[in-house]
Amino acid sequence: MRIGIASDHAGYEMKRYLIAYLKKEGYEVIDFGPDVLKKVDYPDYGAKASAELSSGTIDRAILICGTGIGMSIVANRFPGVRAALCYDPFLAEIARLHNDANALALGGRIVANELACEIVRIFLETKFGGGRHLRRIKKIEKICSRTEK
Repeated sequence: MRIGIASDHAGYEMKRYLIAYLKKEGYEVIDFGPDVLKKVDYPDYGAKASAELSSGTIDRAILICGTGIGMSIVANRFPGVRAALCYDPFLAEIARLHNDANALALGGRIVANELACEIVRIFLETKFGGGRHLRRIKKIEKICSRTEK
C-alpha cells in the first residue's frame, strides 16, 4: 500500500515519527513535505497529497496540522477524497468501516505520537464495511458531482 503523508510546521515532528513507523511496518511512504521544520501553510502540502490521492497515485493519505481541522477541510475539496479527522482509534475504525475514509487527518498539537501510531494502524488495517454504508458513500459522491458543476 502506498501512503502519502504531509504536514505543516505544527505536524512536522509527528510526520517524521509516523514515516519511521510506517516504513518499519513495510508501507511505501511518499512524503509530500515540508522537508524541513519551518512555518508553512497547511493548504500547500495538504493539497499536494490530496491531489495524488484523488488521482489514484497513492492509496491512502495521512495529513497533519496543528489540530487536523485545516488539513481535513483541504483534503475534502478533492474529488474522491474522504478525509476523516480522528483523535482516537475508535474514530479511525469507524471512519474506515462506515465511511470508507481514504485520508486521515491528525492534530499534531492534540494527539501524542504513540497514540497517532495506533490510530494510523487501525485506519490502515480496517476494511470498509460496504452494505448500507456503500449506499451512503454513493449519495455523497452524487452530491459532490452536483456541486462541482
